[in-house]
Amino acid sequence: MNTPTPQPAPNTTWTDQRIEILVGVMLRTGVMLAAAIVLTGGILYLAHASGPRPDYAHFHAEPAEFTHFSGIIHGVAALNPESIIMLGLLVLIATPVARVIMCIVGFLFERDRLYTAVSMIVLAILLYSLFLHK
Repeated sequence: MNTPTPQPAPNTTWTDQRIEILVGVMLRTGVMLAAAIVLTGGILYLAHASGPRPDYAHFHAEPAEFTHFSGIIHGVAALNPESIIMLGLLVLIATPVARVIMCIVGFLFERDRLYTAVSMIVLAILLYSLFLHK
């Protein structure tokens, strides 16, 4: 009679290698997701593009709806191609921020105070540059 052999318990300890693997997967996923969103928006943009050619001789600022996250989300809900592209760019920008947060969590589980502190400083600088720097 065949008895099933017991399977080893999954490795749940936090090691540097495990953190690197998780961070790598998260970075690849974030970049691929951002690329897919931008590609979708680009295809929709090209499918709906009409009207006069853009004038690149003069600078035109972004429309007001692209300066706030809620405006981008409303545009995505309305299937506005430019809003979909902007959402992809936001996902791309959020990917390294998520990487730093994931590193903080991993270093906390490893009980590595120095790298946790350094990662928190890096996160503070990233958030400052994204939201408070004018």
